[in-house]
Amino acid sequence: MSSQRTYLTKGIILMASFAAVFVMIFMPLFAGGKNGLEYLDNLYNSISKGSAYYVPELKELSAPLSGKQVTMTMEMASERAAQQALPLLKFSGAAVQSQGAMLTFNGDLGKLLDNCLEDADLMYQNKGAQVKDKYGMNERQALHTWWAITKQMDKTLKKQTLFKEAQVVATVSKKGVETSYNFYGIAPKKISEKIGVVVFSLVFYVVYTVWYGFAIMFLFEGLGLRLEH
Repeated sequence: MSSQRTYLTKGIILMASFAAVFVMIFMPLFAGGKNGLEYLDNLYNSISKGSAYYVPELKELSAPLSGKQVTMTMEMASERAAQQALPLLKFSGAAVQSQGAMLTFNGDLGKLLDNCLEDADLMYQNKGAQVKDKYGMNERQALHTWWAITKQMDKTLKKQTLFKEAQVVATVSKKGVETSYNFYGIAPKKISEKIGVVVFSLVFYVVYTVWYGFAIMFLFEGLGLRLEH
């Protein structure tokens, strides 16, 4: 009986301390009024961004397409989406016509991708104001429009059996446009700058999980509940 009480006491202490730490994790104890989860989420996003800068290699990838003239007719998601695409394509030097949700344009594919990557680079560097001034539209909307354009370009190029060109466009869309859009507003960091916090968070996660497991085990033991084969 005494051993059961001992287990129960240990279980209660472990569970109470586990709950106390759990509450502290969700308290705004970090800079900017962030709680522990928000702080770590921002940290790991910053570290991820620090290792996801592909613009220079994408520019090298698209360089051979300089001077490659293409003519495309694409159907955008809506007439509004087509209108939003016009300034981006025109700024890229393309001759563009629109009718409803349909866009027809002729231009230098390499020059178009260069402009797209220039915008993606500005967004990656958190210089969205320059993109906004360039087109007179919200910077996130501009980059989302590039995503929509490149998606349709990929499909159209494949229909024209220009598979190599389509692959370059798809890569620019995924590693350039999507990455910059998702990480916009986040300051990039190298893992070496925060290695202490990273190691602590990983060790803490393991210890905290085991902590909860022992609390449950001791509580069950103290209540006389045991697993038997």
